[in-house]
Order: sequence, then C-alpha cells, then structure tokens
Amino acid sequence: MPKFAANLSMLFTEIDFLDRFQAAAQAGFKGVEYLFPYAYDKQELARRLKDNGLVQVLHNLPAGDWEAGERGIACHPDRVEEFRQGVARAIEYAQALDCPQVNCLAGKVPAGVDSATAHRTFVENLRHAAAELKKAGIRLVIEPINTFDIPGFFLSRTDQALAIIAEVGSDNLRVQYDIYHAQRMEGELGNTISKHLGSIGHIQLADNPGRNEPGTGEINYRWLFRHIDAVGYDGWIGCEYKPAARTEDGLGWIQALA
Repeated sequence: MPKFAANLSMLFTEIDFLDRFQAAAQAGFKGVEYLFPYAYDKQELARRLKDNGLVQVLHNLPAGDWEAGERGIACHPDRVEEFRQGVARAIEYAQALDCPQVNCLAGKVPAGVDSATAHRTFVENLRHAAAELKKAGIRLVIEPINTFDIPGFFLSRTDQALAIIAEVGSDNLRVQYDIYHAQRMEGELGNTISKHLGSIGHIQLADNPGRNEPGTGEINYRWLFRHIDAVGYDGWIGCEYKPAARTEDGLGWIQALA
C-alpha cells in the first residue's frame, strides 16, 4: 500500500494550521507536507511533528508574494538574489524539521521576459539550489503545474522538467510528479511513471476534474495505486486535493482504492 502524506495546506483547513498536525495523525496519516513553513517558528513546527509521531515529507522553497498571486520566482531574472536567500532559509527549516526534500516552484513567466531568458534563469537557479541543498543532505524537486489552473506557469510538462534536469546536470534534482497536473497537461500517467521512475522524487495526487479526492473523477486510482506499487516506487504520495466537504468525511478513498 502506498504511503500517503496529508498536505496540510489543502486538508483540515477548517481548523488552525498548527492544529492540523494532530488532526492528520488522528486521521491515520504518518507523514505531512505543506506549501510553506516560514510563517511559523521552526521549533514549534518540530514539536508538533514529534508530538504527533509525524514525518515532514516536503515543503517548498520561498515562492515570492503568494497572497499577491506569485507562484514562484525561480524563472524571474530580476529576483536571483531573493531566490538564493530563499534557498538558505529553506535549508534552515528543512534541517530543523528533518525534512528530506524541498520543492522549487518555477513561477509564472514575468511580463516582458522572453522564454529563453526565463529558461536560462531557471536552470542557473536550480544549479545553485541543487548544490547548496546537496551540501545539507536535502534533495531538490521541481514540479510541472498545469497552465489551465495557473496560466503562464513556466514549467508545465514532465518532458520539459526532465530536459531541464538533464541540463542542470545535478544528481540532487528530481521531478515532483503531481498526478492531477500531469493528467490535465499530458495524461499517460502509468507509462510516464514507469518510464521515468528513477527521475521522480515525489508524487502528489488529486482527481480530475475538480481537484477533489481520488475516486471523484476520471482517474482510475485503484489501478494507478497498484501500478505505482508494482513499478517499485517507495516514496511518499502527497494528498494535495481539495476535499469536497470536511476532510474527515472524504477519507474513505484510502481504504476503498489503495
């Protein structure tokens, strides 16, 4: 059976963030992930993890002004110093939380920046981040995100991510394969996971359409979970979906499909 991690930015949102750790543990999760830890004290987050017997699976690098609509700055040529400062901050948090990997959101291509410049900036930033994180024993992943939900997002397909990883040339860089985003952009979920398993550092899920629980849409999760097990993926699968109602009311998919 896959190892599922609760995404605390998406699940249990009816309660305060710090209380979601206990809620996740009570619901049976052994791991958690979330967008950003930076608004909270490192020691307090570490205490919540320890008190609830949870593993911190993943968080993101700082990604600009999220509330203003920014979704990463790694492809922004005028934000390189800010990006590098964010890498250092992410390392501090990941070490305090014993988090083994962090995700880099490429961001939306800024107005007036051509695709070649955005690409070059992203590659150079990833080289820096992968090297710094490797020194700290932390892996870096990059996530293709569908351009229906986030128009203009620079990194949107698995093949694009793999080509960038090859160009960066680091053994500390992998793909974060989000099943929902991949279904919207390209399909071929089972074949892609099989073919590129060695390049996949983390998997996330949601169904489509709607980005709700598995079993609510078109993706055959019963088959896909068995396939993921069969090909030998032994990492965590982050539950990054929008519950159709209360989180607890929709968790039956785990027993029904996994």
